Amino acid sequence: MPDLRRGLLFGTAAYAMWGLFPLYWPLLEPADAVEILAHRIVWSALTMAILVVVVRRTHQLLAVLRDRRSMTLLTVAAVVISLNWGAYIWGVNNERVVETSLGYFINPLVTVLMGVFVLGEQLRRLQWVALAIAAGAVVVLTIDYGRPPWLALVLAVSFGTYGLTKKQAGVGAVESLTVETLVLAPLAAAYVIWLTATGAASFGTNGVGHALLITTAGIVTAIPLICFGAAANRVPLVALGLLQYLAPVIQFALGVLLFREDMPMGRWIGFGLVWIALVIFTVETINHRHQQLRLVAEASAC
Repeated sequence: MPDLRRGLLFGTAAYAMWGLFPLYWPLLEPADAVEILAHRIVWSALTMAILVVVVRRTHQLLAVLRDRRSMTLLTVAAVVISLNWGAYIWGVNNERVVETSLGYFINPLVTVLMGVFVLGEQLRRLQWVALAIAAGAVVVLTIDYGRPPWLALVLAVSFGTYGLTKKQAGVGAVESLTVETLVLAPLAAAYVIWLTATGAASFGTNGVGHALLITTAGIVTAIPLICFGAAANRVPLVALGLLQYLAPVIQFALGVLLFREDMPMGRWIGFGLVWIALVIFTVETINHRHQQLRLVAEASAC
């Protein structure tokens, strides 16, 4: 039980920190989203490389680097997560925090849909109902925005693809992020050097405080991941699945209450439909899991 409590605390901390990211990225302006992304990759690669040595996972990392299949999958994951990170940073710094939260609200539903089309999984009736309601929500939000909610869809699909790729790779969280950032680091570093050479960089031209703040991007990326890893080893998957909604809830609250982003009635209706879909999906998933566990227990008793 103490281990479970610690796991819940770690999980809550991880998702809370991810939810509070909209407070962090604007601090790095006047750097634009691409420059921030490049620095995040470079400093994350350095942070993760140091972490691998500190936690003595060098041998595990070398094993991954020698595995061609794992490297291929993690390279795909690296490209996809860089798209996700860049889109998210751009959204936050362009006053679209509410729409970024929508992306992470619908991510579980998009992930399930990807399981159907990519892995050939079968959905249960209520899961289809939840997906249908979510599709209706996207239609409502498209009418309200006057365009499809592209940012939310890019975030949901990219993160869903990232999760699917990492699942197939089967590599530990620390080694995985280390490889992903190391794969991207040369390109990101080259971009940072190019910006500096052309005088277009904000890093180093806006004071020491701003430069130091940008270097914290690696630590800001790594700490929630470490907390999440600690939670994943201690908390049941269902509980972890429920905790994931904490991040978009915080993002949504920040967008509406702190950043005062517009929420006309059509947008409330669209978000309301998404939340109804998530409630149906989550309750159905929990009930199905309990039913499966009960059947296993009955079979063992026989």
